[in-house]
Parts: sequence; structure tokens; C-alpha cells
Amino acid sequence: MEKKNVIVSLVPLVLILAAICPLFWWTFCRIEVQNGEVAVLIRKTGKDLPMDQILATEPGMKGIQLDVLGEGRYFRNPYTWTWEKCPVTDIPAGSFGVLVRKFGKDLPEGEILAPSAEYKGIVKEVLGTGKHRLNPYAYDVQVYSDLRIMPGNVGVVTNLTGDDVFSGTPNDLSNQKGFIVNANQKGVLKEVLREGTHRLNPFVQSVSIVNIQSQRYEFSGEEAISFITLDGFTISLEGTVEFNISAESAPCLTHEVGDMEDIMKKLILPSVSGFARIEGSKKSATEFIVGESRQLFQNDLEKFLQKTCQVWGISVNSVLIRDIIPPQEIAEIIRNRELAEQEAKKFKQQIEQAKSATQLEEQKMLALQKKSVVAAETQKITNEIAAQQKQVEALVK
Repeated sequence: MEKKNVIVSLVPLVLILAAICPLFWWTFCRIEVQNGEVAVLIRKTGKDLPMDQILATEPGMKGIQLDVLGEGRYFRNPYTWTWEKCPVTDIPAGSFGVLVRKFGKDLPEGEILAPSAEYKGIVKEVLGTGKHRLNPYAYDVQVYSDLRIMPGNVGVVTNLTGDDVFSGTPNDLSNQKGFIVNANQKGVLKEVLREGTHRLNPFVQSVSIVNIQSQRYEFSGEEAISFITLDGFTISLEGTVEFNISAESAPCLTHEVGDMEDIMKKLILPSVSGFARIEGSKKSATEFIVGESRQLFQNDLEKFLQKTCQVWGISVNSVLIRDIIPPQEIAEIIRNRELAEQEAKKFKQQIEQAKSATQLEEQKMLALQKKSVVAAETQKITNEIAAQQKQVEALVK
């Protein structure tokens, strides 16, 4: 009887528990992860983490768990678990992400990239555009814009990691031109990036964009080329050099010379200046100002630059000497000569005009004379015809 009473008394308690348990489970154990969110689980019970660990990488360990919960509904025991909702990592279009792992073994000495998933540090592979469910306590993400190489340009790639070029054998070093390296070595790569969009980890490779279209280098004003002629006069040249570099030569030029400004200052300008000083000292000042010497000098300079720059992979398309600036002493003589020539041309034109006027007058007189002759001949013929008619009339009578 007592047992029956106990059972009867427990029925309400069971009913209450049956009603409370689902409510407790739904209210306190439910994890609703919305779109664009992740849930980071934190275990409150279990085996303690080692001193050098910040994440629980194995089941049963307390602390922040490595794996996250994606969008959806989950249930966890609040006595064992707590959780934190975080936004997903969203990489916009036209960008990529570099992943930095916060957990794992320390990097080996001299390394800047994580060699495997066991090590903390920068991950070599990049994250593409889109949403990524990453644990913010396990990873940092640095977002970079895509590298866009426009038409007429190439990208020279420099490896920031890899084998040291000096670690090879002497034969390996002798086969390299200007320390242009293979894909697994540090240094400038032979292969260039063509036009398009590229995603390169900036901690692994750097890119220098090089313009391979036609370039113009102008030496004028303060940058005009000056040299001393055979007769001791100083002459200045102003002109333009048009050139372009090939895609194949871009890595070597970038590594050994520099950017486009360096190419102009270190290769083009010294070549033009050196040629002008050597060849200019072989001719007198007047030869550059009059005659065909100026054109010959321009042609010889173009041939010299083409030969000199070809070694570097630079194509010289044209050379134009726009102006030759003589010294003041010669300039005065030239101006006087030009004035005299202009005066001579003026007198010549006046003489020609006078001749033309005289010829025109002569032509008018000849025309009048011819007109008078024609009139006289006409009158003569008319008189003869009239006389003949009179004779005929007299005979008829």
C-alpha cells in the first residue's frame, strides 16, 4: 500500500520533469548558428591543455576547440560546454586572404612559413574569394587585393623563401645569369607573369610590374648631351630615344639595373653621352651645323645604341636629334650667315620678279606687234580683193 502511495506521489514529479526537461534542453542546450556565423565551442571539463597549447586539438581536452560549428541548430550540454558566436571570414571579390595559424609547433630556425599543418605561422596557400568558416582563436586572416597586370606589362616575380642561391654547387652558380634562380630558390625567377589577375602570397613572393611597351627618353634642357668638338667648341644635343624591353629580359634588368627610370639613367643616358663625347670629338663644330654630318651622327648613334642595348634585351626603335645647340661664338656667325642667305634669297626673288615683269611687258609688246601685223595683212588682202573686183567690173562693162 505504501509502495503504491509512493508511486502515485512520484507521478506528478515525473510529469513535471517530463515537461521541464524538453524546455531546459531547448532553452539552455540549443545553439542556433545563423547565416554568416560560426560557433566556437569551449569545453569546461576534461583533460587540461599542455602549457604550450592554446587550443584543444584532441577530443576530451578542455579549452577552446579547434573545429567550429557552421550554420544550423545544435544541442550541447551546458555543464560540459559553453560557446561563442563569431562572424565568418568573408573575403570580398577581387581579394584574397593570407592565413596565419596561431597554434602548433614553433617554426624551425630561419623559416617564415609553416612547413606543415603541425606548425604555427603563415600558411603558404591563400584563401580565395568567398566565406570561410574559420576559428578566430586559431587563425588570423590578412586580406589583400588581387594583383592585376594590364596589357603591355609583365610581372617580375621574386621568391622570398626557398633554398639560398649560394647553397648550390659551383656549377649551379655558373649556369645562372645575374642570379636568376629556379622555382625552389630565393631570388628573381626567370618566368614572368603575363597580363591578367594573379593571387600570390606576399610573404612568399613579391612582384614588380614592368612596362614592356615603347618608352621615350628625352635628353633636353638640363639633361641635354654636351661634348667638345675637334676644334674645342662645346656643343649640346637635344633629342629623343624610343626603346622597349622584351618580356624575357625584364627579370634580369629589374634585378641588375632597376626600374624603368634606372634603365634610362644607367643604360640609355650613359650610352648616348659616351658615344657623343667620343664621336663628337672627331668632328669640327661647323660639321654638326651644316652639311650631312648631323644626319650621319644620328644614324651612327642609333646603330651604336641598338648594338649596345641588344645585350640587355632592349630594342632601340629610333633615335632623333631634334636640335644642335652651338656655342655663342659660332651661333652669331650662323645667325649672320642665315640673315645674309635670307637677304640673298630676297634679292633673288626681287630679281626674279623684275625678270618676270620684263618678260610680261615683252610678251605684251609682241602681242601688240603681232596684232598690228595681222591688221596690216588683213587690210592688204582686203585692198587686193577690192582691186580685183574693180578690174572684173571694168571688163564686164
